[in-house]
Amino acid sequence: MRTEYPSKHDINRAWHVIDANDVVLGRIAARAAMLLMGKHKVTYAPSIDTGDHVVIINASKVKMTGNKENQKLYRRHTGYPGGLIETGARKMRETRPERILELAISGMLPKTKLGKQMYRKLNVYPGDHHPHQAQKPTPLSV
Repeated sequence: MRTEYPSKHDINRAWHVIDANDVVLGRIAARAAMLLMGKHKVTYAPSIDTGDHVVIINASKVKMTGNKENQKLYRRHTGYPGGLIETGARKMRETRPERILELAISGMLPKTKLGKQMYRKLNVYPGDHHPHQAQKPTPLSV
């Protein structure tokens, strides 16, 4: 008996579009991370990127449960002493709404070179228009 292991030539990448309008942030992030990793495919292998491309539209209308809109903080550091910058979820939604979804999804991907390769297949847009119509993405419901 042989175990089938996919090669680069066996990988078929599809394109999926997800509408984030009134969908809970964690649910859409978990679904997108699974698609990016390729865990929904029979040919999944943890050491090979077998995932698909994901386009998320209406990122500015994603829903946060509880009181996260007021309490959640996004932290980054400039690299200089005392350079910690904290941004609230409400301000992040006003300035860069697509960044909320990008951070949630990247947190669910592996923290390796392979994870960075998977992250590059993610496209997030704050509105309902995207420039990937030529790839014929299939709509996905979450």
